Amino acid sequence: MIAIGTTNGLLKQRMEYLIESEVTHAQIHHPEFLAEGYSWMYISDHNQIASWLDDDSRVVSHTFRTVTDGMLQSPVKTSGVRIRGIDEKSEIRTTTFHENMVEGEYLNTDMRNAVIMGKSLAEEHNMEIGNRIVLTFENVNNELTSASFNITGFFQSASSDYDERNVFVRSDDFMKILADRPVYHEIGMMLRNEGQAASVVDDLNSEFSGIEAQTWRQLSPELSMLVEMGGFMLYIITMIIMIALAFGILNTMLMALFERMREIGMLLSIGMSRLRIFAMIMLEAVTLTITGAAAGFALAWISLLYFTGTGINLEIFAGAEAFAEIGWDSTVYPIMTTNEYIAVILVVITVTLLAALYPAFKAIRINPLEAAKDT
Repeated sequence: MIAIGTTNGLLKQRMEYLIESEVTHAQIHHPEFLAEGYSWMYISDHNQIASWLDDDSRVVSHTFRTVTDGMLQSPVKTSGVRIRGIDEKSEIRTTTFHENMVEGEYLNTDMRNAVIMGKSLAEEHNMEIGNRIVLTFENVNNELTSASFNITGFFQSASSDYDERNVFVRSDDFMKILADRPVYHEIGMMLRNEGQAASVVDDLNSEFSGIEAQTWRQLSPELSMLVEMGGFMLYIITMIIMIALAFGILNTMLMALFERMREIGMLLSIGMSRLRIFAMIMLEAVTLTITGAAAGFALAWISLLYFTGTGINLEIFAGAEAFAEIGWDSTVYPIMTTNEYIAVILVVITVTLLAALYPAFKAIRINPLEAAKDT
């Protein structure tokens, strides 16, 4: 159960972090923007879409972003980055990315042309809060444009790769340089529940032309596959544990049977039916399992209750930096649902009954005379 809870925790933490902090439940783009990324591939009907989202009860909040690829220049070096222009107020209502700030201020500051960047990227460029960087990118007319921005803070997400490839600016500041009108390349939406994402996306695609709405599963197929594979891996882990349990029950019952061959033979000799012998062996196996399982479940429940609050630190297997490289948190909070507890209990009982069948059948085939001779 600890293994199942830990695996559940890993998958849920990664999925929730990606949805709540970065991707959201669904997004809208120009049909070719994700593949090409050009500045002129913006959403043309953003005002009508905003009204539609405001009127839809399934949408809790949404945020508009201006996004393009560019170059970050500092006195030390030049790096390729994705420049994300955001509205700080709607972004805070929609995502939890602002909680990743580790130093300085978020974009809701009075400083002109504010920018926040990943802590690891700042270290690569030897940048400090208050320093200036130059961002170079193409505007909507495909003209190369540069502007200086003032660093107001550093963030640190679960993925060091993400921190090194993204910088955030205010969309108002960004659009003054990028275009002569408001342009948005991405709309992120948080819904009342994740299960509504597919229907909202379908409705948007049918309602508006020239856009492509996608769910988080479509935007991040690798995470979707990981979640699906996680269920299969849980099944594999459970089966391995159950197989070990089955062999343990089988070994215990066979040893108990061989030690009591004479007694069972005597019971058969005095007229006890083989059906009752069979039931006796099965009852013994079930009693043994229930007793052990009750103690095991109690210890597992107490352990999960403890680790759910404190978390399991996996840094003993690899450093926090190694987990950050693959976008995972090194501290895992195990999760077990009521249905999973019930499922494990039913599987344990089923495996026990199956494992006890062979000793039980062997017991009813004992020949009383041969059993007496063996002793």
